[in-house]
Amino acid sequence: MEIQIAMKPLLIILSLICLVGCKKIIEKKAENAIMKAMTDGQWVITSFTSNGSDITSTFSAYKFQYFSNYTVDAIKNGTVENTGNWDGDASAMNISASFPNATNPILLLNGTWHVTDNSWTYVKATMTIGSETRTLRLDKQ
Repeated sequence: MEIQIAMKPLLIILSLICLVGCKKIIEKKAENAIMKAMTDGQWVITSFTSNGSDITSTFSAYKFQYFSNYTVDAIKNGTVENTGNWDGDASAMNISASFPNATNPILLLNGTWHVTDNSWTYVKATMTIGSETRTLRLDKQ
């Protein structure tokens, strides 16, 4: 009987360790899946609005290539125009972009975007800066 009582705390501790370990494994697998989806292929902006005004056409010459080292190339007509950084937070449904020394329209991508809808082949997101709301749709080519 004493052995059973002494084993209960050990079993509880082992169970907690397994739960924490399993959660970290699941989170890592989710990160890996997101990384593969982002870095496998190039992306194009198929919709971009700023306060309801459609400015998608300003991005028509661009493609974006995301890399596993968290850099991203803005490719205009086949030539890398700017290299920036990106990061994603699956649990918060956010993705951020930073293109140093960028000019419009690439400058409009800088910031933290909240993902509102996504699949393996597209991402819809919004970002609000002050009174300006931007919406974005990226599609994988």
